[in-house]
Amino acid sequence: MPSGVLDQVIRAVREVGRAEVMPRYLKCAHARKDDGSLFTEADVAAQQALTERLRAILPYPVLGEEMDDAAHQRLWREGRDGLWCVDPIDGTTNFVSGMPFFAMSIALMRQGRTVLGVVYDPQADECFYAEAGQGAWVDGDRLPLKTPPKKLRRCIAGVDFKRLPKSLSGRLAAEHPYSSQRNLGASTLDWCYLAAGRLQVYVHGGQKLWDYAAGWLILHEAGGLAGTLDGRPFWLGDIWSHSVVAALTPELHAEWQSWIGTVA
Repeated sequence: MPSGVLDQVIRAVREVGRAEVMPRYLKCAHARKDDGSLFTEADVAAQQALTERLRAILPYPVLGEEMDDAAHQRLWREGRDGLWCVDPIDGTTNFVSGMPFFAMSIALMRQGRTVLGVVYDPQADECFYAEAGQGAWVDGDRLPLKTPPKKLRRCIAGVDFKRLPKSLSGRLAAEHPYSSQRNLGASTLDWCYLAAGRLQVYVHGGQKLWDYAAGWLILHEAGGLAGTLDGRPFWLGDIWSHSVVAALTPELHAEWQSWIGTVA
């Protein structure tokens, strides 16, 4: 990879966040897409600005959330040798509602796998990033920031109940195996909070490519592991609707995956 690409991406996402996202926070109208999810002019403006900046760094196709399914499929096929995957604002409902938990996510992918990931929280001005084989970081500090507990029962879990199978969500609500649970509404930041040790285990019933592409690498480079609800290796299966079972250490992942496997 050309020298300095990661630094250029970090600089680009910070500048776009400051210029296109934060000035519109709490100020822009929103609409709903066909799937019921929200989008705003900030999503569109940020995606356009990121597309221009990223193609100037490396001239690969840019696959963004705010595109239709046909464009997603075409760009995925065309981008095997190099593809930018962008979520201009993850957590748009939070962004619209005034909850300060949303992020911008960029992944550089080659041969269907992420080789560089950046997730930027413009409200907190906090940037998480990783490059394959180089570790994971947040603003110069190596991840994880703290040592996780050794046992699942001591962990804080990130759980998105509404996307889980009813049998699993019901069991988690009634007799969860962890200490406590959070669901903050922005998958890209969930991955990073897991990598940082702010969460220690995580489960999600269905994410899109732009939800996990950057975050997966950041967790992986922090020493964490991820699989799927049915116990398969993470990168197998449908990239457009992907379940997640993840943990900050191999030991916690084994215990967490085993518990979920008895229910899911």
